[in-house]
Amino acid sequence: MRPGPGLPDGLVIPDGELAERFSRASGPGGQSVNTTDSRVQLSFDLATTTVLTDIQRERALRRLATRLDGTVLTVDAAEERSQFRNRSAARERLAELLREALAPPPPQRRATRPTRGSIDRRLTSKTRRGELKRQRSRPTEP
Repeated sequence: MRPGPGLPDGLVIPDGELAERFSRASGPGGQSVNTTDSRVQLSFDLATTTVLTDIQRERALRRLATRLDGTVLTVDAAEERSQFRNRSAARERLAELLREALAPPPPQRRATRPTRGSIDRRLTSKTRRGELKRQRSRPTEP
């Protein structure tokens, strides 16, 4: 993976840590759709990988918890007719998921008070609006 937020040096996952499974894909392909195994399932075990630090592993497991089967992240690709292109698409998808999961959290929001001018503007507009509504009502009889 290319360098980015959370990965200043990038990330290289050895092929031995990726598991690929091939199966028949539905969709485009004409007559060859029932004979070629073009669908790719790419699996990556986050718990046993050696390329992630403990902090990165914990962050990835927490952020990808809904997509994991145990600790294994699986990505499918079956859009293309070619197995080679589906393999590339699956690797890109895996890289994008990991890039998003390993990005550092955004900085904490610092609470600020509204300025005096914004408070005055808000109160003035409320007063004006109340006056407008009061003018719409029927005059009361004394």
